[in-house]
Amino acid sequence: MLILTCPYCGVAAEESELTAGGEAHLTRFGPDSTDADFQSYLFTRKNPKGVNFERWRHANGCGKWFHAARCTMTLEVFGTYPAQTTEPPQELLEKIAKKRPGFTAETAP
Repeated sequence: MLILTCPYCGVAAEESELTAGGEAHLTRFGPDSTDADFQSYLFTRKNPKGVNFERWRHANGCGKWFHAARCTMTLEVFGTYPAQTTEPPQELLEKIAKKRPGFTAETAP
């Protein structure tokens, strides 16, 4: 069972209390964007094997969106952080690098 801690209310919630929102840190394009940019935003995702940064909503709790870093192979959760953060916190990247020797900040989204 996947358990994520909401960074807003501090509740460790099971995945049944959460709603998955897909890949985190996507670049959103405005009305003046090209068709290729908009198509890329809608349909192109990284979907890596290993560490992934995702959006989650604490649906049966505070209702807020947040980001989580987890391994897609083992479901190990490295941490969560507020959705308003534009990139993963440095402390979290360092924590991941300690557990995953091949991981670097350059390979993060």
